[in-house]
Amino acid sequence: MKLWRHYVVVILFLLGCTGVAARVVFLNVTDREFLQEQGNARAVRQEVLPAYRGVIYDRHGEALAVSTPVAAIWTDPSFVQLSAEAVQQVAEVLDRDPDALAAQLAASAGREFLYLARRVPWDVAERIRALGLDGVYIRREYRRYYPAGEMAAHVVGMTNIDDLGLEGIELSYDEHLRGRPGRKTVLKNRRGETIEDLAFDEAPRYGEDITLSLDLRLQFVAYRELKAAVAGNHARSGSLVMLDARTGEVLALANEPSYNPNDPEALASGRRDAMRNRAVTDTYEPGSTIKPFTVLAALGTGRWQPDSVIDTAPGFFSVRTKMIQDPSNLGAITLTQALQKSSQVGIAKVALDLPPEAVFDVIGRAGISEFIGTGLPGETAGRVSNQGLGNPIVQATMAYGYGLAVSPLQLAQGYLTLARGGERMPVSILHQDRVTREGRQVFDAQRVRTVVEMMETVTSDAGTAPRARVPGFRVAGKTGTSRKVGPQGYDDERHVALFAGMAPATDPRFVMVVVINEPRGKANGGGAVAAPVFGQVAARALRLLGVEPEVSI
Repeated sequence: MKLWRHYVVVILFLLGCTGVAARVVFLNVTDREFLQEQGNARAVRQEVLPAYRGVIYDRHGEALAVSTPVAAIWTDPSFVQLSAEAVQQVAEVLDRDPDALAAQLAASAGREFLYLARRVPWDVAERIRALGLDGVYIRREYRRYYPAGEMAAHVVGMTNIDDLGLEGIELSYDEHLRGRPGRKTVLKNRRGETIEDLAFDEAPRYGEDITLSLDLRLQFVAYRELKAAVAGNHARSGSLVMLDARTGEVLALANEPSYNPNDPEALASGRRDAMRNRAVTDTYEPGSTIKPFTVLAALGTGRWQPDSVIDTAPGFFSVRTKMIQDPSNLGAITLTQALQKSSQVGIAKVALDLPPEAVFDVIGRAGISEFIGTGLPGETAGRVSNQGLGNPIVQATMAYGYGLAVSPLQLAQGYLTLARGGERMPVSILHQDRVTREGRQVFDAQRVRTVVEMMETVTSDAGTAPRARVPGFRVAGKTGTSRKVGPQGYDDERHVALFAGMAPATDPRFVMVVVINEPRGKANGGGAVAAPVFGQVAARALRLLGVEPEVSI
């Protein structure tokens, strides 16, 4: 009896094995492709190979923006439910609140993909990996790092958490920088770990590098002095633009307030106002910095010379309903002295002697009224119009910089034309291969040189900007102080202080425009507030650029 039972069990076992074997053979013959597809669906995955974003350099090869490898930690809440202990472990490594993490997982229970952390350093990612938790995965990605920080933030810009351009060059040249990600097919185990690379379907195309025209050394000096001036004068903001007089390249472009692009979390809770590139987006009435162009228009008529006399007594005069006045009665002065002492009365009388559109024409030909086109986001076209020039009031006020609004970059473009002897040059934020570039001659060269010589007197002891001087060099420039418009018209308590100039005056190496917006200290004029910034930056820049002194110190 016992033997019979033994045979029954053996026969049943053999029949079961035969049935299983037959089923396996049957499935391999009839459902082979289906089963392989189902297996692959559970184990074979296609992964994205992130593309390395191009590096942004300054003109000397110093990195301004680089990408560093980091990791993203993620999970699939619809497939794996992490235990309370696992949540506690992950939260501890990621320095997150366990309750907040658990709440996030519960709220995303139906999702197939959930980031637990982004831009995690690889040492932290390895600690996550060492936990050996099912359902917690690691993905490679890149994070942008900006060595110059807030110093060059407005030019270089920043990227978002997905490494896409958000501001500055990062935004305007995003497609050029970001490249194209690749793909590969991998075999994963049940814990989501890659155990084999099956195929490289598409190689990533890395982004292309960009070399900017910025000189990081000059950018540092410019930002440092501008920041000190804004703080020292209790100003609302400030901007500085420095252009290479030989090529039209932007050597330095700084704004204050600024922001740190390496700290996006701080930006999220901070002021968006600090991210504005005021040097290209904000416009101001340029005030007396326009006067050299009025003088150029006067010289162009042939009726005016540097020593032509203007009677400004008694220090004021009326143009229809508007009173134009100087701080004091300068009496009879020459055209050069009118520029040197920034006489509103003298310049207005000169302008009224010219054809109505003469100053407007010079401003336009110099490039001040046109869109510069550097490619920096938010660049403005300003506001310079010939409407109303038949009115003597409009004609007179435009001559000393009211009734028009331009950006610091546009004003720098105009002074670049003066520095080039009347040759208008395009402005570039990208580094140019050529040491010198050719522009378009828009003014008589000798006439422009005469104006520049007259501008040198502005930085003399008798001028309005002796603090813009640089020992050993001849400096030409012009101060400007304009009142800002308020609800009741021009506000006598709110000003913009400007200085625009070039050095060395005999053979300019660079052009610089300094704007201090709403200084609230003891002084508010361009000569006292903006000119010293020019002098400090110019002195350091001339040494860094290796320019030999023109005169004995």
